[in-house]
Parts: sequence; C-alpha cells; structure tokens
Amino acid sequence: MILQDIVERQAIAKGWSCDEKFCVTVKDGTKYLLRITPPDKSGQRELLFGMLKKVERLGIPTCRLVEHGVCDSGVYALYTWIDGHDADEVIPQLTPIQQYSTGLKAGEILKRIHLIPAPKQTEDWHLRFNRKTDIKIFKYKQCGIRFEGDGKVLEYLQCSRDVFKNRPQTFQHGDYHIGNMMISDVGLIIIDFDRFDFGDPWEEFNRIVWCAQSAPVFAAGMVDGYFDLKPPEEFWKCLAFYIGSNTLSSVYWAIDFGRDELDVMLRQAQDVLSWYDGFNAIIPSWYADAQKIRRVIL
Repeated sequence: MILQDIVERQAIAKGWSCDEKFCVTVKDGTKYLLRITPPDKSGQRELLFGMLKKVERLGIPTCRLVEHGVCDSGVYALYTWIDGHDADEVIPQLTPIQQYSTGLKAGEILKRIHLIPAPKQTEDWHLRFNRKTDIKIFKYKQCGIRFEGDGKVLEYLQCSRDVFKNRPQTFQHGDYHIGNMMISDVGLIIIDFDRFDFGDPWEEFNRIVWCAQSAPVFAAGMVDGYFDLKPPEEFWKCLAFYIGSNTLSSVYWAIDFGRDELDVMLRQAQDVLSWYDGFNAIIPSWYADAQKIRRVIL
C-alpha cells in the first residue's frame, strides 16, 4: 500500500468538496494527491472509482487513480500529482485567440467524456429533470431571497418543459468548468470528478456560467469544440433551461455559506439575465460576441 509509505502531507484548502485533500510525498520522493471522503459521504465512491477507470481508458487528461481503500477517516483515494496551475487563474490572462483555442480543447475533451453511456436502468431524463426543476422552483420561492428579473427565468422554465424531451443520457463529469481544470506542461487537465452523475450530456454545460464570467471567449470555444463549430438550435434551448434552473437553485444553495457567497450568486443571476436579454434570446451574448475571434482563427 502506497498510503503506508507517506512521509509528508500538506493540506489543500481549495474547492467545495466534502473531501479532505492533501499533497502527499512518499518515501521515494513521489508526490500524490490524497483525497479522504468521510464515511457518511462515501456511498458513491466505489462507483466513482470504476467510472474513473473508464475515463482513463479514453485517454482523458486527468489525475490517474493509483490506489484506493478504507482508512480510519473514511474512504481514501490516491491520484497522480499534477504540477500545473489553476486554469481559472491562467486562462483569463491569455490572449483572446489563446483562450478560444483552449476552449476548443475543453469542448473536445468533454465530448470524449460523454462517450461513456449511462446505465441502462437510468430513469427517463425528461421525467427526472422536470421533477428536479419543480423542486428547484419550490425551494427558490420558499427561501426568502429573490433577484430582480426572476419572473423572466420562471416563465421560461414553465413554458419550455419539453425542450429536453427524448434526450440521451451519458456519464457526466458533474462540475465541468474552468475552476475544475488545470494548465500543465502537457496542456489542459480536467480534475475533480467527485460530483459525477448520469444524464443529458448537454446539461453538463450548465456550469459554463463560471467560464463565461471569467473568460467568455474560452466559453465560446468550449461550445464550438464540443459541436465541431456547429451547435444546433436545440442545444441553445436546452442550455437556456439548464442555466435558468441552476440560477434559481444557486440562490438558496448559497444562503448557508453566508452573505458574500449569496451576493456572488445574485450578481451571477443578473449576468445570466443580461446574456439572455431577459430570456428573450436563447443564444447568450458571450457566444455571439466571440464571432470576431472565431473568424480570425478559422
């Protein structure tokens, strides 16, 4: 067991995961990422480890799972260590052309992740997500916090319940955005699959709001990379629904984390409304604004 050979560990405080995370060094000097999941949160970890093996076989650039098992603090997993920099710090500093090119790569990688099918017994997506949407709307209305223009979001959701009907389902990273990527000497690296799920692959873009806020040209490149430069109209309708739904749920989610985090989500809600012209448009403005960069590159 590699775990027994650890001689040094340094805590990593970044991220929202319930896991404890460490950069650890073993006797021979090799570094690993150690994640320890508390016992009460570890029910899905065996399934995650199995899915990560499938991700590895697809050649997805990510941390490779080296060892996992049970320890005193819960379920542990050791991953290869990546010497790199957080993408959300690097990408906004790149030129627009570099941002778009990196976004293309992120979209291409995501498309490969979605080659992994969902289990055959997975519930119909239309039924499942409509139920989730009802819950999100209820919790938003009950939470006591409202944002200006929320009626536009609610109206779009109520009138567009069939946009994702008959959608296929695949494995999902679960939190695919610029904050879960790194830049290393070998290029873009995808990290943190611990929120994995199964569902409509297009729903995976619901976190693209974080990309669009910090590097909108990168976000546009990600869409183009996924769709070989030709995103269909059906995608935009679905994406508007998924982002609108997430905008509501992000408000009541943030309440437990304090006023600062709540303000972040309320500002994001206004950005979303601006991008979609109060949900009168289905293609967000950050994608349309990237046309000039697209013409230069292509």
